[in-house]
Amino acid sequence: MNLDVCRAETDFDDPAALAAWNAMVRAFLAHGLKAPDHLAEVLRLSPNSVLALSAKGLFCLMLGRRELVATAREVSQQVRTLLDEGGAPDRARAYADALSAWLAGHPSGAVFHLDRVLARNPADTLTLKMAHGIRFILGDAPGMRLSVESALAAHDSDHALAGYALGCHAFALEETGAYSEAEKAGRAGLELAADDAWGLHAVTHVFDMTHRPDCGIALIENNTSAWDHCNNFRYHVWWHKALLHLDRGEVDRVLALYDTQIRADKTDDYRDISNATSLLMRLELDGVDCGTRWTELADLAEARLSDGCLVFADMHYMLALSGDQRPGAARQLAARIAGSGAATPETARIASHPGERAARGLAAFGEGQYAQAFADLTAARSHMRQIGGSHAQRDVFERITVDAGIRAGAFVATSAILAERTALRASRPDTFAESRIEAIAEARRNAGLYAAQ
Repeated sequence: MNLDVCRAETDFDDPAALAAWNAMVRAFLAHGLKAPDHLAEVLRLSPNSVLALSAKGLFCLMLGRRELVATAREVSQQVRTLLDEGGAPDRARAYADALSAWLAGHPSGAVFHLDRVLARNPADTLTLKMAHGIRFILGDAPGMRLSVESALAAHDSDHALAGYALGCHAFALEETGAYSEAEKAGRAGLELAADDAWGLHAVTHVFDMTHRPDCGIALIENNTSAWDHCNNFRYHVWWHKALLHLDRGEVDRVLALYDTQIRADKTDDYRDISNATSLLMRLELDGVDCGTRWTELADLAEARLSDGCLVFADMHYMLALSGDQRPGAARQLAARIAGSGAATPETARIASHPGERAARGLAAFGEGQYAQAFADLTAARSHMRQIGGSHAQRDVFERITVDAGIRAGAFVATSAILAERTALRASRPDTFAESRIEAIAEARRNAGLYAAQ
């Protein structure tokens, strides 16, 4: 079967470009290292393909880097010139419209145009995955689930890419709390697509959220073919493995994974930085001195102070600056986030709330101002989903909020947050929750002793 079931809606000048396009589709779905190379080959053979150019622009925006926004804008201008000069299939036009919408500050508008494509052809796995990815950036878990489930019937066992669709379904199920169904879907997807890193990582999320670290570690170790071929997404899988070891209290193992795998390449990709900073912060909250590991991350974060592409990235830059004790740079970043909220596009609105309060809270926590940190972080807390990412990724901010509350003596409010966090995790308290519940109990016992004395 041809991998791109929408080949009738491609616009390649050279028939040989279709093979490269199919290779790109497969690599993109599998988070493969060669996806950019395959797309470059498509554009070498068909440089005027509106579909391929628009896909390139969307991929650039998904990477969340200011310099790539400029590249996407150049691509969009080229696409608009091509569209003015002649026709293009509806699918290509929708991709072009999606790119224009995102560049105008409306990533949800990009999803709207991709959903139009998917409504016409729910078997279009590439479009399904792209819409899924943008919704992930937007933190729209219910939308991810609805989108995938609308296309599942078209991804039966005869569909060459059905395994990847199941992987997307598994992740959407996990993020909406359907943990047993997510595990089932993810394992079924791996049987059809053994290289589906996204599906494997969805099941790993299940084991993280339900406090089953042994199962998660075994899953990762026994399915290396699903992720060792990946681009930097493999660092994210290593990160998940480190989280599971941390849940087992294996700090030495966590640090070894950090040094040899998670930060083996000192990239400035915000996703790699988010892996690193959130892991180090978890360790620091548990009393582990991470030493000079913060320095290279903080240097990279300082270089991105004015970036402003994604609030999710900004929050992790804040972690790096706080972790390396750079309060001046942290306040500068918080001020930039607050200032960006005056504009109207979606990212700016997210910066305004919850970004501004969360950034201030993280800066205050880094400076030891725990009451202020707790006030700001709790004000942002119920809206943090909007910054994007997963429950597991955003949990570092939940942990900081909890520790700020304990250090500020806000035991009642902090206990309520811990209860909500545990309920989200299938009512199974993990090691972090257990230790903080005990810390609150100990603080209350001590307060009682002091009062008695």
